[in-house]
This record gives sequence, structure tokens and C-alpha cells, in this order.
Amino acid sequence: MAETKRHGKIQEPMNPLVSKTILLADLDVELPRIYQVYLDINKAHVLMLAKQGIIPTENAKKILACTQEMAAMGEKPTFEFDPNLEEIYFNMEKYLVDHVGLDAGGMQHTARSRNDLGATAVRMKTRKDYLAFGKEFNKMRRAILALARKNVQTVMSGYTHLQPSEPITFAHYCSAILNGLNRDFVRYKTVWSSVNNNPLGAGSMGSTTFPIDREYTTKLLGFDTVMNNSIDCVASVDFAMEIPAVLAIMASTIGRMCTDFYHWVSPEFGYIEIGDSVASCSSIMPQKKNPITLEWLRTQAALIESQFVGAWSAIKNSPYTLTMDTFTGTPSYLLPVFTQMTLLVQIMAITVDTIKTKPERMIEDANGNFCTATELANSIVRKDGMSFRAAHDIVANVVGYMDQHKKKADEIDASVVNAIAVEHFGKPTSLTDEDVRNALDPKRVALLKKVVGGPAPEEVTRQLDLIEKTIDADDAFIDELAAKQKAAKDALEKAVNDFIA
Repeated sequence: MAETKRHGKIQEPMNPLVSKTILLADLDVELPRIYQVYLDINKAHVLMLAKQGIIPTENAKKILACTQEMAAMGEKPTFEFDPNLEEIYFNMEKYLVDHVGLDAGGMQHTARSRNDLGATAVRMKTRKDYLAFGKEFNKMRRAILALARKNVQTVMSGYTHLQPSEPITFAHYCSAILNGLNRDFVRYKTVWSSVNNNPLGAGSMGSTTFPIDREYTTKLLGFDTVMNNSIDCVASVDFAMEIPAVLAIMASTIGRMCTDFYHWVSPEFGYIEIGDSVASCSSIMPQKKNPITLEWLRTQAALIESQFVGAWSAIKNSPYTLTMDTFTGTPSYLLPVFTQMTLLVQIMAITVDTIKTKPERMIEDANGNFCTATELANSIVRKDGMSFRAAHDIVANVVGYMDQHKKKADEIDASVVNAIAVEHFGKPTSLTDEDVRNALDPKRVALLKKVVGGPAPEEVTRQLDLIEKTIDADDAFIDELAAKQKAAKDALEKAVNDFIA
């Protein structure tokens, strides 16, 4: 096979810059990811061609024997690439033809196109990245879960609008994040059904007149199903948009947690401290301990989201068939988004592992910042039978009074409450000083909230137990998929070796 041969209407050699930029782009990165994948597809395809009687058995044996030799080279081939052959597959095919001859080696590409070959390879590469990331994501969830379990009794003020709202526990907050991450993984699981479908056999887009067996290659390559339309096989890259979209939502959940931690690690809050190993000092201000990982993690959510926008923009309004938009455009965002998101969850897990809470500081703030005002109103409702709206009015005026007099919540007593009640409703409440103290005790209030979803330790422990079971199930889901992929690979290798033998 001549190294510079072109075909049909195309007679001039390809411009080297075009070849390097478009067809052999990022060769050092892409070759280790695609080389063995192409070989696996070739093995399955040739086995199928031989089984169906489309090519002679002896020729198939020659092809497969050479393919096994190529596979033994490792992640990268040991032979040199000729850029004039345009891309990776043609270089691999040339090696095959050079070693087994054109009459045998030239049969490998029967009933197949670069289009369905490439579409199949992209999905197989994506499967590996999908499974690897799933494990890393679950490791991060377990790190957050461990932090939560250490803090089921750590009472703090919750916040809405970044203003003190009601007493919670730090574990209750972590449980909220973990519930969000649970839903993120539910979305992630659904992506698999979009990815693991077999497009091999579509040809360029119009199928083939050869009697191929697509179910057979589906089984050998570890796919769940055959894609049902040959045009859709090479045109569809919705999974390559779906993955960045799902990961962007994940990154948003993590980024929001980092924003809260970013506030709470500041001296003004002082609720948590991150480890020295994930912080930096200033070049000029020696007192600084900058939470650089939290800052970096927040920015990553924007970068992940940009990968989705890029993947979507690359394909929008393209024809529904194979084009460079579908072949390399939208799929080109998959590796960066998996790489960036994997680093994100790894750095998040490392950071969470270093976090120490400061319960004394948290309870000090909660005692004084009026986060128990709602419970004071609830106490009036329970003790006096007053409507909540009226009780809310009394307590709102109590808070206003204390604020005007520069006093904190733990300085409220029954006399203050009753004076306000008389002023606004003409009669005092039945609250005693003990009633007021109990209502304004953030620890007591938080631990009494035992309803489903509340912050009481036993209820949060129940939530965390459910979350742990969910993570275990999600890990099992990834492990099961990985096991199926390994089993398919093992079966493919056995089929090849048995055929050659």
C-alpha cells in the first residue's frame, strides 16, 4: 500500500498542517486511548465476517493473528506513523496489509466504514472514562459522609439569604449536600443507557448489503443493545452532550458546598478550618491562610459547564448524519470534561478529609444570632393558644427591640416578651423565664426536631444510613458494569485465540 496514495477525486497529498490539526490532532494523547479500542473492534468485526462466511476462514486467521501481535505492543504501536495516511486507523491497516498481504488484510474493512468504526470507538472510550469517574465520584461522597458522621451533634445556625435562620447540625447540612449528590448520580446512571449501544455495522450511514450479524459484535464488544437505525448510528452524539450536562449539574452541587465552606472558613464565621495541606499563605501578609482549593473548586463548575456549552454548540444545526461535527467536534469535549471533573472530585475529597469543625464557635453564634426566634414564636403558640401569625408579630418586635438595644438573643427573658405582647395585644404571654431559655437554646431546639428530614441526631443518622446504602448500591452499579465489560473483553480474547488455534 503506497504511503502517499490518495483516492478518486483526491489526487494531491493532504496538506501536513491539515492532517496534523484535524486528522491526527493530539496524537500523543489520543493514540494510547484509541489503539487497543480499534484493535478490539477489528477482532470482533473479523470474527463476525468469518462466522457469516463473508471472508474466508484462513484470511480471517491471518488478520487476527497479526492483530494479536499488534495488541501485544501495548498502549501504543511500536511501528512508525505515516502522516500522509491521514489518521490512526489507516496506519494500523497499513501495518496489517504489510504483514499479511493485501489479499487477506484488505478484507478487514469489508462491510464497514470509518464512520461506524469511529462511532463505535468513541462509545467504547467513553465507557472506560465513565466507569473510572463513577468510582472517584463515590469516593468523594464517602469523604463527605464520614465528615457528617463526626458531626451529628455539632449544632450550628442554618442560613437562608446568608442570614441566620434556624438551628441545625453540621451533619444535617452535609446530609443535604449528599442528598443532592445522590440525585446527581441518578442522572449519571441514566447516561449509560445512551452510551452503551452498538453502532458498528452502519457502514458510512446506509448499512450494507453483506449479511452481517450485528448482535454478535454487540455481544463481543460488551454493548447492551444494537442501535436500530444506520443513520442514527453515525449521526447521534447526544450522549456526548448528555455527559457534560450531567457533570455540570454535579459540579454545581459541589461548587455550592464549596461556597458555604468558603464563608464558614473565614475568621468572621470561624465555623470550620481546612488543613494546611490544602491552603496557602500570602507573599506579603504572613497572617494569611487562604482556602485555595475551595476557590479552585468553585471555578471548576464554570469550566465544566463550558464543556457542555461547547459540546452543544459544536453539533447544533449540523446535518443529521456523519460530519466532522459529529465525528470529532462534539465528542472532543468528552475527554476534557471527564479529566476536569475527576480532578474536581479528587480535590474535593482531599479537602473534605482535612476539615475540622469548631463546635464552640458555632454554638456561640447560634446562641446570640436569633436563629431560635421561630421556636420562641412556636412556644407562645403552644402555651397560649395564640395564632402563629400573632406570635410571629410579637417575636419580630422582640427581635427589633433587642437589636435596637444592642443585645443578643440569649439576653431575652420573659419580661421583654411580655412587655412587647402587652404593647401589641394588650396582654402578656404565659411564658416563664425557663420557657424562654428553653425556646432560645439552639442545641435543645435542633435536637428536638425529630421529624423526617429534621436535624435531630437520630434522624440525621437515619438519613446518613440511607445515603450510605445508596452509595454502596451506586458503587455496586459501577462494579457490575465494569465486570460485564471485563467479561466481554475476556470472551472476545478467547474467541480470537480459539479461532486462530
